[in-house]
Amino acid sequence: MNLPNYFLADLPPEATLTAAMVTDACQTLKRNREMYLAGRSTQTRVEMLCSVAENWLDAEYPFRKLALENGPAATGFSRATLANGLDNFFKQFTPENFSILIQQELGHARRLDDMVATSAEEKLSRGAMARGPEFIAHIAAGNLPNPVLMSIALGVLTRSAQFVKCASGASFVPRLFAHSLYDAEPKLGACLEIAEWRGGRADIEKALFEEADCVTATGSDEALAAIRHHVPLRARFLGYGHRLSFGYVAGDALSGFQVKKTIARAATDIVAWNQLGCLSPHVIYVEHGGSVAVEHFAEMLAEELARREETEPRGEVPAETAATIASRRAFYEVRAAHSPDTRFWRSENSTAWTVVYEADARFQLSCLNRFIHVKGVSDLKMALENADSVRGKVSTVGIAAGEEKAGELARQFAAWGVTRICPLGQMQNPPLTWRHDGRATLGDLVTWVDFER
Repeated sequence: MNLPNYFLADLPPEATLTAAMVTDACQTLKRNREMYLAGRSTQTRVEMLCSVAENWLDAEYPFRKLALENGPAATGFSRATLANGLDNFFKQFTPENFSILIQQELGHARRLDDMVATSAEEKLSRGAMARGPEFIAHIAAGNLPNPVLMSIALGVLTRSAQFVKCASGASFVPRLFAHSLYDAEPKLGACLEIAEWRGGRADIEKALFEEADCVTATGSDEALAAIRHHVPLRARFLGYGHRLSFGYVAGDALSGFQVKKTIARAATDIVAWNQLGCLSPHVIYVEHGGSVAVEHFAEMLAEELARREETEPRGEVPAETAATIASRRAFYEVRAAHSPDTRFWRSENSTAWTVVYEADARFQLSCLNRFIHVKGVSDLKMALENADSVRGKVSTVGIAAGEEKAGELARQFAAWGVTRICPLGQMQNPPLTWRHDGRATLGDLVTWVDFER
């Protein structure tokens, strides 16, 4: 399947992108939005997004087939990892989920279409509507495709023209999604642009930011600070910086048949997107006192990761990444040889997966790509004390615990500053209604218009 040159990212590698080309593209997007998107109802836009998502779940859909056939070479993810990640994402696109999202963020299902009022607003003789930006510029990180796809979907919801700047070499899946939207509705696809270039092109970025009235960016805190500095004051800036996550296994999740389930769920979070997202665990804290010792939990997790490598291989990684993993392995191998407080398991003849058990409960950053630390703790208080170095930077905690215990853990994690607590096994699969970093995702984009009757 050959893709037509609908987007700047479709141009051949030797093509030169200029500031004038970006300015022209932005102005064309705005004109197209006014003609083809501004008058569309929320219902029709949701129906279109759900229809495209349903196509992506079909094994015979040409864009899906292209993603799975060429994706491993383009992204570094194996075919199975891509398939699972895309399936989990597009399954969330249902009319019910979009309706819940809009009501959750805006208070009324028709808030994007008309001046409406909730029952509480009616009592105050007032109504309101929410308006999306005319033109959004998205600056996307290059590690995972799903956040970019979600940004595009939210832009469609808000009736915004959109320009997506992908990291160099990371436009493959976003470009396929954009083509699938264009294929479903060419006029709507004409309100979207996909491009990629290496950082440091100040001339191009200046041209893009001057046209935008909203700029979203995902990346390191340093990158966000640099982008914010160049965004005009009149434009809204929404930045999502570096975050990390970890898992917590309570003692009551390690009894009987629950042990195997808990191990499998932990492995799912490590394998999903090769542990590269902000929602992936660096460490799994395991309570002492369960029917399985923490050290044995780590050993069982290693066995499960070995099985997952057979069905959902990690895929190739750059030589630099492999060298980093090998260096980290060598460090723990020496430590394990000289101390009973450290144990170490790894894939043979590859860097596909690594499990390190340490009695020392201090939080340890992983080098990712299925490299996980397992640490024993007496209780949650001990875990939080040892994770204090990353307090304020934690996005998600995946927990395995009984229902009553889970509720208490969630309250304590919330008080500590975690913005998302979910079941272990679902860390890299947030719902459509997830409040990214504790903030409203759709609500952050809109401008409110109040009508006092």
